[in-house]
Amino acid sequence: MKVNDNEDEYFARQEIEKKKQWEAERAQKMASSEKDRLKEMHHMKCPKCGMDLHTIDYRGIAIDRCVSCNGTWFDAGELDQLLGHDEGFLGKMKTFFA
Repeated sequence: MKVNDNEDEYFARQEIEKKKQWEAERAQKMASSEKDRLKEMHHMKCPKCGMDLHTIDYRGIAIDRCVSCNGTWFDAGELDQLLGHDEGFLGKMKTFFA
């Protein structure tokens, strides 16, 4: 009887581990799909007013502009590219904040 109890305990633990792994995978898929859903809902929307953003080309840099509130939004690295081109006011601001 002792061997049978150990076997039952072993298989019960295996089953619990499988269920834990399945639940973790399910939670990860849900988190990923939720992230995708939120991105879809907010992608290319103005953070200020929520209207659509439109990409414009400014000095060879694609920046996002809201036609409703005239907000201008930069992706990572775009402001640095713009500041590298301009030694006027914006170029001076780069050295001020560096």
